[in-house]
Amino acid sequence: MEVESSLGSVPVRQFSVFLINRAGALRGVVKLLQDNGIRVLGLSVQDSVDVTNVRLVLSDPESAESLFMERGIPYGACEVIVLELAGGADDLDRCLGALLSAETNVNFLYPLLTRPNGKATIALHVEDVEIASGVLATGGFKLLRQNDLSR
Repeated sequence: MEVESSLGSVPVRQFSVFLINRAGALRGVVKLLQDNGIRVLGLSVQDSVDVTNVRLVLSDPESAESLFMERGIPYGACEVIVLELAGGADDLDRCLGALLSAETNVNFLYPLLTRPNGKATIALHVEDVEIASGVLATGGFKLLRQNDLSR
């Protein structure tokens, strides 16, 4: 299997960072990323009494992963679909309908902070990325790759 060298073909990776639930923990991670030239493009926070799970889409996933490993920050990574909603929020129902017709579950989704083409974007974690990507592309949705976000 040949490794793709272009960011244009690289899927978007999301990081889940696990933080102890205390004041300033999230800011510490965001500042660490910023201080290392990595922009936070998407963010979702799930808080509990003990631990906070922060989902992040970042401008430079490779550098972020190295940074997390160097600093001993517990994290996980997975592929997400980033979808442009050309019609804004009205496209959300159409997107979810397409995924339902393909019988693909959505585990979670959240909006991104960035609008690469001036249009709303969402990150979706689905049970089958290939099927979901195919259905959404066939349905006329624009799927964004890492280079679309990292410009």
